[in-house]
Amino acid sequence: MSFFSTLKRRLGFEPVSEMTNSPEEDYVEIDTKRDISKRNKIQVKPFIIENFEDIKETLDALREGYTIALVNIKPLKDRDITELKRAVNKIKKTCDAIEGDIAGFGEDWIVVTPSFAQVYRNPQTTEEIREDKSIKE
Repeated sequence: MSFFSTLKRRLGFEPVSEMTNSPEEDYVEIDTKRDISKRNKIQVKPFIIENFEDIKETLDALREGYTIALVNIKPLKDRDITELKRAVNKIKKTCDAIEGDIAGFGEDWIVVTPSFAQVYRNPQTTEEIREDKSIKE
């Protein structure tokens, strides 16, 4: 099978012959039931975590591999700090499992990316955080 035939088959383009057996009269029929573009597009999707059970939707989206999650943790932070730590730890474990990246920005948001993306960290900001931690200790 030629390279292009294999490629067409994998992308969902099936060759359909007319009643004649002539190969010149073949055409390609596009399978409109398959949405190829949807699964290949990356989504940046917001999530709100109000209780521990709300992380399931976030984790499922991350495991699919096509979602960058912006997670608002303020409602859970205001309600129960212990549950917040538990939820963030679960998200971190999933992030490690998918070889993604996780970072907080602001006091109420975290961003979680799949393996193909990385969160930019300003070296100056990172150094300021280290200094703040050493001052507090």
